[in-house]
Amino acid sequence: MSILIKNGTVVTASDAYVADVFIEGETVVAIGNNLPHQAETTIDAKGKLVIPGGIDPHVHLEMPFMGTYSSDDYSSGTLAAMHGGTTMVIDFILQTQGDTLHNALKEWQDKSIGRAYGDYSYHMAVTDYNETTRKEISQLIQNEGITSFKTFMAYKGALMIDDGQMVALMKEVKKHGGFVTVHATNGDMIDRLIATNKAAGNLSPLYHYLSQPEVTESEASARFADMAHYTGVKSYIVHLTCEGALNAVRQATKRNQKVHVETCIQYLTLDASLYEREDGHKWVMSPPLREPKDQETLWAGINQGLVQVVATDHCPFLWEQKMMGKDDFSKIPNGHPAIEHRMELLFSEGVNKGRISLSKFVEVSATNAAKIFGMYPKKGTIAIGSDADIVIFDPNEEHTISHKSHHMNADYSSYEGWEVKGKTKQVIMRGKLAIDNGKVLIDKGYGEYVKRVPFSKI
Repeated sequence: MSILIKNGTVVTASDAYVADVFIEGETVVAIGNNLPHQAETTIDAKGKLVIPGGIDPHVHLEMPFMGTYSSDDYSSGTLAAMHGGTTMVIDFILQTQGDTLHNALKEWQDKSIGRAYGDYSYHMAVTDYNETTRKEISQLIQNEGITSFKTFMAYKGALMIDDGQMVALMKEVKKHGGFVTVHATNGDMIDRLIATNKAAGNLSPLYHYLSQPEVTESEASARFADMAHYTGVKSYIVHLTCEGALNAVRQATKRNQKVHVETCIQYLTLDASLYEREDGHKWVMSPPLREPKDQETLWAGINQGLVQVVATDHCPFLWEQKMMGKDDFSKIPNGHPAIEHRMELLFSEGVNKGRISLSKFVEVSATNAAKIFGMYPKKGTIAIGSDADIVIFDPNEEHTISHKSHHMNADYSSYEGWEVKGKTKQVIMRGKLAIDNGKVLIDKGYGEYVKRVPFSKI
């Protein structure tokens, strides 16, 4: 199988130039002007951008949560991602407290193998760190290519570990070249605020937001950074939302510490005023949406290099599931559908509005995730020898987001009616034309598991 992409503007994290790209098998073989190669398929990309397939390192597919499951599985989720220009995702395995990490891995393998359209990998969420778990860390890194270990500073009794377990996990993970990621919010403070609001009869979605004020995230982010500095482990904060939390990271840089930071597309584009709407349940997620001043901080943080990744925390639920919390915000399943719209929204709201450059767009949507998570240059760039995961993107096509046209398994959209400029036209997945103007040309199961390389080998 060979594909020649002609006349497009190739964009990487460092350059943008007009060139042809020749693909043979699963990899990029040649890049240049007027390439002489003959191909089975030729795509004229004149006037379009040729960008690396997006990598979303924060998704939850068919995840058990609050007595139900997120509504996208590996088939619907990875296909919806691809329609939007994302060719690879990293999902979170959740250890059941009292059980092993390997049993959790087996559960997620059963969900994913033979079912994904795009490529995928896993983070391992450690919810019960003990001697058995400690021994599994090196095995997962060396044998399974799982190098990132997620921790929760909230959801006590289900997902949260204490600071003692956190430090012990950090020390063990560091030994083997892995790193620790964190949901950084102060769970004890949040639980108390939730209980106080419920006792006062404050049950609407607005009180989900008011029960998780900015201080709960800024305090936890600073505490996590301190523990990471003490242990020396490589660290990464997921779905950072606010000025206070980013300032904690900024403060850590003053002692020459590097804390990797991810935000999500919703925190760049939506704000907490939505919780006052009658359908505010749609936007109940944790951490919650914040204020306009936080959006400004996050966009600035991207350009300052403090925020390296824009993900989604894609965790969709059907409206019927959201209505489990119709009369009590604490029973609304947390999460929203976003995996399909990340790339197009980031381009439209970022590049088109002058907030970020084209190369920065590629950097935070693909390249940095590949570098941080041990997949570069196999993934995340367009270069000779790299996997041919490529998106042909029309920067000028305007369209409207709606649940009636999206491909996610969700019967509403958090961005209903949004006018977007910039659209994914073709998607090449490991050398095969996978999406062509909305038409799916690959079969379920084409996606492969990607083992990742520990820091010590990068």
